[in-house]
Order: sequence, then C-alpha cells, then structure tokens
Amino acid sequence: MKSNIKKLSRMALMKVVSSRLKAVNKASDAPARDLYSYHPNYLARALHPNVQHLKVAKIIPYGTDMKSIVLAPNTEKGTEKLAWFSAGQYLSIAVVIDGVRFCRPYSIASSPRDTLNGEYMITVKRVDGGIVSGYILDNFTVGTELDASAPLGDFTYERLRDAQTIIGIAGGSGITPFRSLAKAITEGDEKCSLVLLYGSRTLSDAVFSDEIAEMAKKCSRVKLVNVLSNEEKEGCESGFITAELIKKYAPEGEYSIFMCGPQAMYNFADKEIEKLNIRRKFVRHELFGEYFHPEKNADYTGIIGEEYNITVRMCGKETVIKCTADTTLLRAMEAAGLNPPSDCRSGRCGWCHSQLLSGKVYIPASVDGRRLADKKFGYIHPCCSFPLTDVTIDVPPAH
Repeated sequence: MKSNIKKLSRMALMKVVSSRLKAVNKASDAPARDLYSYHPNYLARALHPNVQHLKVAKIIPYGTDMKSIVLAPNTEKGTEKLAWFSAGQYLSIAVVIDGVRFCRPYSIASSPRDTLNGEYMITVKRVDGGIVSGYILDNFTVGTELDASAPLGDFTYERLRDAQTIIGIAGGSGITPFRSLAKAITEGDEKCSLVLLYGSRTLSDAVFSDEIAEMAKKCSRVKLVNVLSNEEKEGCESGFITAELIKKYAPEGEYSIFMCGPQAMYNFADKEIEKLNIRRKFVRHELFGEYFHPEKNADYTGIIGEEYNITVRMCGKETVIKCTADTTLLRAMEAAGLNPPSDCRSGRCGWCHSQLLSGKVYIPASVDGRRLADKKFGYIHPCCSFPLTDVTIDVPPAH
C-alpha cells in the first residue's frame, strides 16, 4: 500500500513538473521588466530611499550656537527629489570628520509640503562636548555636500492612536518638529489641533516663536504659548510648564501630550504630567538617549570614571576599544572609527541592535526601547547602553 502511494506521489509530481515546463517554454523571451517600473516598488523607493544625497542650499544663523540648515537634493549625485515625510520625523545626517563617519538625527523643521519645492530644513544647536553639532556649525557652508537617510521616526500625529488635540511641550531646539507640525496644520496637510507650550529662558531665546505666532493668526487650530523662566513679558506665561499650566490650556476631554527638548525638561515635565492621570498612550517623547547622564538615575550601579575594554565583533573582525562608564557603547565605537550603524540614537529605532555576548551594561529605563525577546536573548541598543564591566558585543555592519 505504501509503495503504491509513493508511486502515485512521484507520478503526480512529474505531471506538475511537465505542465510547468510547458508554461515556461511558452513564455516570452523578452527581457524582464525593471522591478522599479512597477508602481508599488517605485513608490516604496521614492518614500524610503536607502540614502539621500543632499547639499546645503541656505544657512540661517541664530546667534553663535544655533543655525537652520536648508538642504536640497544633490542632483549631480543622483538624488532628483526629496522623500516625503510626516511632520515630526527626522533625518539621520552623516558627516565625515577626520576620516571618521558619524551619524546624528535632526528633526525636520520644514513642512512636508516643502519637499515639493526641494527643501528640507533642520536646526542645529551646539551641544557641550558634541562632535557633530560643533562640526556642522563651524564648517557647513552653502554648497556643502552630505548624505542623509530617508525620513524616520514616529513622533508624528496618528489619528488612530492620538487624541485630536495635541498639547506640545517644547524646549530649546526641541521646537523644530513642532514648527513642522504647525506649518503642516496651517497648510492643510494635518487634521489635528496643536496647543504649543514653548519653554525658553527669555523671549529672545524662543527660536521660531514669531513664525509660529503668525501661523496661529492664520489658523485657529494652532495656538502658541511662550513660557519664560527668566523674565516676564506681556502675553507670555512665567515660570515652568507645570500640570496647572497644561490644564489651563488643554481642552475638555482627551488630549495627547507630545514633548521634545532636553532631558532636564523631560525629568520635570514627566512628574507634572503624572498629576494629570492621562492615559499612557497619549504621552509621547522624542528622545535622544545618548545625552543621558546615567549617574543621575537612582538605579545606576556603575562607577563614573571607570574605563572598560569593549570587544567589538563586526564585519568578521574583532577590535578591542576603550569606553568610560559614562559613555555609550555607540559613541565609543564611533570615536574608535568603527562606523557602527545608528539612526535615532535614543533606543527606539533598533538600527544599532547588537548582541551582548559577555559583560554587563546599564540601560536607562526611560530610553530602553527593546522588545521582551531582545532582553531574554541578550540583545541591546549600543546607543543607550553604558558599560558596567568589560563587554563583548556582536554588531551588524552599517548601512
């Protein structure tokens, strides 16, 4: 009986093979179409290119430590159009400094519609000890060429997830994604409402305040509230962004809170927001974990000042580098010229996803975006991992 079944199975298989060979032989011998001639593939590549070749078209200074950089497609390098994005997303900008490649995320300050005119705008503020921010501010000129990722990130309005009204809390250069959102709302490309609480020391420090105020005059769904900590001005709130201040300007019913700014602002605002008893899904942060100071966290058990050996396995090679306790593994690898993968640098995107083969690291809970499976099987995000001992990691190659 079994032999008969096997015989029938072979016969059925031969019939299938024979019919398929006939179909193949009847097919045209014309060259196959380019995969990107199919519209879904063309659209996917247009929205998510592997790299965008850009050049600096304009520079707008704000004092000595902040500039807006307008970027245009570098047609000579093959980028004809800029990828569309959602307000609140960022670009991972790549620069080469002394032969070492660095990538840093910068929120897009322009509106999605500006891409149709061939423009992205990012705003760069000098960071103490920051390698890339200082290099950009001191060296970028009109015509400078650079590479960038496709637009990335999820600090965006999504009607199925977010409330229709967004309370934006911004500080410093954290205003940039809100400028983009306010402009997109004014231009009719976003259907939410924005109440922006913009914290600054003085009104003169509030970059884009005048622009957003003009948008608010044109569109009833945009409202700006300047909150000044070091001076009093008519029409502005004084002090800090507290729970009471949020309640003062929030609508009745549900609303989302989006925050973008320095870590100190998050530390304060998070405690205030707890008092409001808002559902967790309605509170969003745009995080940049590499500037987190681990010693300020109560659960940190490391020793600041200690230096550890980090064994990096990458692209079939093994390299031993040094890393201090208050430096992320990612920054240590970059400083050693290893060119590790990175995009968001805040533990969220997973692009630097690496396996921890031995040793221990500290990962601040506020920037730990790993899945449960990552934690179980020993995977980490080097962008927000600080060494507690000597460490061995296996790192994927950069894109």
